[in-house]
Amino acid sequence: MKLQGTRVLLTGAAGGIGSALAEQLLARGARVGLIERTEAELKTLLARLQASGGEVHAVSADLLDPAAREQAVSQLHGLLDGVDLLINCAGLLSFRPFAEEDPAVLERIVQLNLVTPMLLVRQLLPGMLERGSGRIVNVGSTFGSIGFAWFAAYSASKFGLRGLSESLRRELEGTGVGITYVAPRAVKTSLNTGAVYRMAEATKMNMDEPEWVAFKVLEAIEADAKDVYLGFPEKLFARLNGFLPRLVDGGLRKQNQIMEPFARDT
Repeated sequence: MKLQGTRVLLTGAAGGIGSALAEQLLARGARVGLIERTEAELKTLLARLQASGGEVHAVSADLLDPAAREQAVSQLHGLLDGVDLLINCAGLLSFRPFAEEDPAVLERIVQLNLVTPMLLVRQLLPGMLERGSGRIVNVGSTFGSIGFAWFAAYSASKFGLRGLSESLRRELEGTGVGITYVAPRAVKTSLNTGAVYRMAEATKMNMDEPEWVAFKVLEAIEADAKDVYLGFPEKLFARLNGFLPRLVDGGLRKQNQIMEPFARDT
């Protein structure tokens, strides 16, 4: 897919990866529609993007509100006169013992990370199929291939997003609509709490800059890639976990023990 002139709808626009994607999409000549829950953050981002030039539209909406989500997508669809590329980037993370997790938080994580992308795809896919072209990009995680202790809800939601991507790819073969699943390892964004950063330092966890991750997402789009895993050795472990999970159990045991005090300090 060539990004010049492509009509893009991007969720989670004011987040670390989202804002970097927005900037790089505009730099490549894409026409961009942004959705972000926090209006103040969206206004700040929009002002910065408009100063650099290019066509960009923005709508503040809570993606967990069905009416607000549908209205925001319809509004941006109208402003762009269609959507060629949907990038599901909005997400929510929790780092804590599962037995202590707030049930309402569990529901929000699964709703935002998995159900919302499904509903967005459902809203935009008919138009793509009618045109016989388009691409859906789901930003997942290494945690969607390796279930990490203390991140159970987040891992479960990203496992689901990976399954959605794989299923849709097979269903849409031959239609002209492609599916790209990109799985970063840990990324330095505000999604992470202080406890996550302290844990990452203690375990020497690799963390990437959001600008680099955004670049790799766009590289995957331009290559019509199917599945892209970012970062070594994490992408190797993600593949290994698929056929030797008990080996990975042993490899993570010590790390899990180091992580536990930080998970309880949230």
